[in-house]
Amino acid sequence: MSQPSLTVTDNRTGKSLEVPVQDGAVRAIDLRQFKTSPDDFGLLSYDPAYLNTASCRSTITFIDGDKGILEYRGFPIDQLAERSTMAECAYLTVHGELPTSAQLTSWEREIASNYNLPAGVLPTIYAFDRASHPCVMMISCLAALSGQYPDARRVLDPAARNLQAMRLIGHVPTLAATIYRHTQGHPPISPDASLPYTANFLRMMFAGPDGKYQPSKALVRAMDVLLILHLDHEQNCSTSTMRGVASSHSDLFCAASAAMAALYGPLHGGANEEVLHMLKQIGHQDKVADFVKSVKEGHGKIMGFGHRVYKNYDPRARVIKQMADAVFAEVGKNPLIDLALELERIALSDEYFISRKLYPNVDFYSGLVYEAFKLPEPMFTVMFAVARASGWAAHYLEIMQDAEQKIARPRQLYLGARGRNYVPIGKR
Repeated sequence: MSQPSLTVTDNRTGKSLEVPVQDGAVRAIDLRQFKTSPDDFGLLSYDPAYLNTASCRSTITFIDGDKGILEYRGFPIDQLAERSTMAECAYLTVHGELPTSAQLTSWEREIASNYNLPAGVLPTIYAFDRASHPCVMMISCLAALSGQYPDARRVLDPAARNLQAMRLIGHVPTLAATIYRHTQGHPPISPDASLPYTANFLRMMFAGPDGKYQPSKALVRAMDVLLILHLDHEQNCSTSTMRGVASSHSDLFCAASAAMAALYGPLHGGANEEVLHMLKQIGHQDKVADFVKSVKEGHGKIMGFGHRVYKNYDPRARVIKQMADAVFAEVGKNPLIDLALELERIALSDEYFISRKLYPNVDFYSGLVYEAFKLPEPMFTVMFAVARASGWAAHYLEIMQDAEQKIARPRQLYLGARGRNYVPIGKR
């Protein structure tokens, strides 16, 4: 069977050329064949924000936005959220397969052995005013880890890369908890390697000065699910940023710091904060209909609705919505949940939103659950990063083994002036 191809006629020249199609894609470099003259550079593809450009081949995460499907290494997100743990999903994401019992035990021990932070990182946290945004602290701390581990620069050494991945996965929850406690004026709590991953994280976050904290199974499970849902999401802004930095053979910690900077943006990791701001601004269920009407008239938008990828109900939002009841049963119902449900009900029954395929995404409910944990809104994106660290590590390991990858260097369409002569300042 011959290889699939695309025959394209260049109407500028009348020439037809055949372009190979592989895995449902054409190589952008093949477009360079289309020239109007021998000295023509060749045709470029113009794709702002990479709406239809694949930058890599990956085996980590699959998304079908039209059907509302999300899979890690081929496993549906709803099955993983129901049956798995964050530690197990981290193993799956990094290694490609679900672990055996012995492999999982060894993996959890290895993560736990990397809970403790290097002493040199703590001053980075405490150099910040307590009122500083936690994301800025995390960005700085991830970069600081690079300075603590000179061997991280041995990026072509598989053993060194794997070691940095384990350090990142182990350190990030400790960083997040220490940053949170600093913002609250509390001393740090040392990790407890005898506890499971998520239970240890919650203890480091919320324990009293004596170190005692016994979260309920329901809260541990809820946090586990939140972390699983945020673990990876294909070539999103922060992950593609991380891969772009990694393409220059920067070390994992600097690449993760750059990814954290991208995640910090309100259109990415900070979107669940914006949902809460919106709900609080609406204020009451009686005002939801008027708010929806104003959105339809072009005044603002419904935060937490719609997604670049999903043109169906975000499968992560469905899981969080179901899990929220268990959290509220433990800590008390968030009064904003009824407002959110009413907003969802009205929007999903309105042809304006249905025709535009605007459905709730993961941010619509995750902020409500994080708030139920008594977390301040600026910490929401840091919680996101605790989960995403495993995904970033997996993508870093993948790109460093991809022989096709080169240093990222997009082209541009230059539309500015050419051939101008310098004019002395006195004659301008």
